[in-house]
Amino acid sequence: MTLDLGSPFVLADVDDGVLHVRVNRPDRRNAFTQDMYRAIKRAAAWADQQPELDAVCLTGTGEWFGAGGDLSRQKAATDLDTEWDYSDHFPFRAIERCRKIWVARINGLCHAGGLDIALHCDVTVASDQSRFRVPELLRGIPDPYIADRLVATVGLARARFMIFTAAEIDAHTACSMGLIGDVVADADLDDRVAWVLDQIRRTGPSARAVMKRDINSRLRPGDPGLLSLVSSTELQEGMSSFVEKRAPIWARP
Repeated sequence: MTLDLGSPFVLADVDDGVLHVRVNRPDRRNAFTQDMYRAIKRAAAWADQQPELDAVCLTGTGEWFGAGGDLSRQKAATDLDTEWDYSDHFPFRAIERCRKIWVARINGLCHAGGLDIALHCDVTVASDQSRFRVPELLRGIPDPYIADRLVATVGLARARFMIFTAAEIDAHTACSMGLIGDVVADADLDDRVAWVLDQIRRTGPSARAVMKRDINSRLRPGDPGLLSLVSSTELQEGMSSFVEKRAPIWARP
């Protein structure tokens, strides 16, 4: 069964009790447009209403899981810098509210919004070719969701290091610090994810939904209001410098 989520770059189909969602925009490193974010949010809403589903498996195409939001000018009109309600289109809370277990099959580069999505999923399995990074501050963007989830996942010192240095880390480092649940050789990724999904299907659906709710109830929600605390000039310069492939010139407060 194929599911239309409203974006040509987010493909979805149901197989054996699992909704498989694949980000399919490899020419742009699977960078997310607003419509792509909304499509993933729709997947969460739809999956939550399907009693026969046990899990959602989210992955990317090619060498990228997700490079974050598309900051180029080749986007839909509803860009990050013009969105009235920053929380309206993001799928992160919807993933956590969904009673189904979300498995992130991390097949490659996982940066920014891609890492946000992975942190909001319930189980993460990564290829040893994956790479992880929090580059938002290089663009003048205070990510509303990364801080709480990253601190809760890897601890305060490591979260601060990743956020303030924007350093990229490899998959084995990410696993050793608790950023992801498991890492396997790239050739073994499909088999490992299939095993994970099979294990999930063996568990009681009501019990696992209750456990997911209990785990996530201990986590603070993100604060989209952070974006309004940064000057529009800084946000614009961060985005423009990224598109123009140059170092940003920051105005000092």
